[in-house]
Amino acid sequence: MPALEVELQEGLKPAIITTSGPDRPGVSAAFFTALARHEVQLLDVEQTNFRGRLMLAALVGMNPQALTDLERDLRAGLWEFGQRVTIETGADTAQVSRASSTHVVVALGNPVTAAAVSRLGEVLASFGANINVIRGIAQYPVTGLEFRITIPDYTPGDGKEIRRQLAELSAELGIDIAMEHAGLHRRAKRLVCFDCDSTLITGEVIEMLAAHAGKEAEVAEVTDRAMRGELDFEESLRERVKALAGLDASVIDEVAAQIELTPGARTTIRTLNSMGYRTAVVSGGFIQVLEGLAEDLELDYVRANTLEIVDGKLTGRVTGKVVDRTAKADFLEEFAADSGLTMNQTVAVGDGANDIDMLSRAGLGIAFNAKPALKEVADASVNHPFLDEVLYILGIPREEIDHANTTAGIDGRVPLS
Repeated sequence: MPALEVELQEGLKPAIITTSGPDRPGVSAAFFTALARHEVQLLDVEQTNFRGRLMLAALVGMNPQALTDLERDLRAGLWEFGQRVTIETGADTAQVSRASSTHVVVALGNPVTAAAVSRLGEVLASFGANINVIRGIAQYPVTGLEFRITIPDYTPGDGKEIRRQLAELSAELGIDIAMEHAGLHRRAKRLVCFDCDSTLITGEVIEMLAAHAGKEAEVAEVTDRAMRGELDFEESLRERVKALAGLDASVIDEVAAQIELTPGARTTIRTLNSMGYRTAVVSGGFIQVLEGLAEDLELDYVRANTLEIVDGKLTGRVTGKVVDRTAKADFLEEFAADSGLTMNQTVAVGDGANDIDMLSRAGLGIAFNAKPALKEVADASVNHPFLDEVLYILGIPREEIDHANTTAGIDGRVPLS
């Protein structure tokens, strides 16, 4: 790709003009007014505002004989704004085009230190990756930084080793690091499907039900083994449900009322819905418990197991096909097809071994405080207890989330312990 996609007008030479200083109304107008007086051709412009400090840069074509006058006019016009102006000329200024990022790396933590960013930069540089842009995307409930990078001569599959090293670095530094393809591939995501227990909600529904039968401990032990992948999920589910036999069906409503959403879950779902994403939950739990939650959160799809109830009592059995790891992935495909989407446009979020197929089949699989078996196959891993991190991995910054909440009259922030 040539450095200059638009040709310079006859007699003009390239230059890069920058101004920086306090951000005040009128700076940009004064900048372009000075350029206009010298009939400058604009080729590229970028302006940023970092906490009240403005930086405005322009690649231009200009009459080289007017350099002194243009610089004088810029300094005079911007002096009252406290701006510092520089002009770089010469053929080299036009030889470097805007970098086309191949990937985006997101680092999330509390805290994120300069030492951590230094180590991340070292790992990226060891693969010849160049950092093109760094921007802050979150200050609550964690610090989030987004790095747009270019990996030279990247082809599919080349990212396996860099992802492995980034995963090791994440564990070493205690921060979450996710890497995705940049560009349209990232922005095309339109369906996010969540596991329920220990992902969308904080607890395990079957253990909450088992507590009413006085068998919470033994059921929890089987649940843990199933989530680690040590037991066949369907077999373990049926074994655990047996412990519920004889319970009055009213315990379902009691447990439903006790469900606690994971911190950030309501904000995450509300934000995704407002942006036009389809949202779903697929659970190895029970539909009778989740229906009210799904309606409250305005989820587009919900699938879970069905507890058998006879004469107002739980029989200790489930009816119909069990929602196991294979079924979860199949439901994700069903939701995508119903939404007119490809699987590359889907995101799956889960924590256990029964989410492996779903995360593997999704365009982006995010392991949320997950067991090792799931982390091994996930594209990204979140190890902080905030579901908001899913939004940051998708490139949705906190300021936009908070603005949407404020506009809707919602206080989306909660005190952090």
